Amino acid sequence: MDSVVYDTQGAQGAQDDLSGSGQVITAPTRALATEAVHAGREDLAALGLHAAPIDLSTTYPSYDSRGEAARIDAFAADGAEPEGPPVYARLGNPTVARFETALARLEGTQSAVAFASGMAALSAVLLVRNAMGLRHVVAVRPLYGCSDHLLTAGLLGSEVTWVDPAGIADALRPDTGLVMVESPANPTLAELDLRAVAHSCGSVPLLADNTFATPVLQRPAEHGARLVLHSATKYLGGHGDVMAGVVACDEEFARKLRQVRFATGGVLHPLAGYLLLRGLSTLPVRVRAASSNAAELARRLADDPRVARVHYPRIGGAMIAFEVHGDPHDVIAGVRLITPAVSLGSVDSLIQHPASISHRIVPTADRQDAGVSDRLLRLSVGLEDVDDLWSDLDTALGFHGGE
Repeated sequence: MDSVVYDTQGAQGAQDDLSGSGQVITAPTRALATEAVHAGREDLAALGLHAAPIDLSTTYPSYDSRGEAARIDAFAADGAEPEGPPVYARLGNPTVARFETALARLEGTQSAVAFASGMAALSAVLLVRNAMGLRHVVAVRPLYGCSDHLLTAGLLGSEVTWVDPAGIADALRPDTGLVMVESPANPTLAELDLRAVAHSCGSVPLLADNTFATPVLQRPAEHGARLVLHSATKYLGGHGDVMAGVVACDEEFARKLRQVRFATGGVLHPLAGYLLLRGLSTLPVRVRAASSNAAELARRLADDPRVARVHYPRIGGAMIAFEVHGDPHDVIAGVRLITPAVSLGSVDSLIQHPASISHRIVPTADRQDAGVSDRLLRLSVGLEDVDDLWSDLDTALGFHGGE
């Protein structure tokens, strides 16, 4: 049996660094756990508040129409956040802005721009580059299945070249607008050397999907990624009750993303922004506790003769992928404590069969070439007691649906 299990300790505070994009990455003045609790909330005490308010307004009154016109003109010109009072919710929302500020601080970037979903966030990035005539994307599999499909189908007019990491530099063209990777990757948990990948990109922006690792375990901007993508639905929210996406990046790119968000309407609802800001406050605690559970479960799975292979990243984390000798559908049918459902990153454990659900949309040959076998299961480990989780897995591994 080919299996690898690695323990991990959460990433510590970032170091000053100059990324390959030329973006200065500023080290936080406070520890990650402190930033998670306080970033985006620094003004609350002066406002006489303890919890962040939820601003549900879709529009904002103003008797200064000349001032509003000037703010709209300024936004249309360069995408900078409008000065002064808000104008309209599609231009920006104060609650969402708090989450964006906090996430940028955690990822060590100048800015962050939030969207209604992770796919809306990725779509906005592609639209920004397409508008510049840079429609070609170089990407490394595996990626999240819908990201793969969006690129492969060319739904936004993009053309993709799939390569292994060593082939990135040779695949670049004059019209290449983006290099996209995911590490650890969904669903195999394959890891890339992000610094080496960023070097291969040259002047082309590197987009790193950091959904699985979160800034608790890695900060891709420190390794040269200009864009850091999150399906905020997952660990950033952390409770399975909010859908969102976000791109952490430099302010120059953020301005373009805001303009696309305004034009296309892929805005994040303020209640979702509030839930995400609240979710960030416990992110380090949740990720480290779930990672401890996952490391132990990966060790037990690796020792189980019913399991053919275990994939668990060197960076650690709360995700496990494992291949079984028997029928993976029986395992899905046999769990009782673990929830058989798509998605990940919640406080409760979830299991799914990628070939049937999250990566079903990827062509079979491409899926298998990327290491997504038909016997692979993806487990998002939550905060339950590890022995209870193992008892459920143990039972499910011996379950036979036909009996």
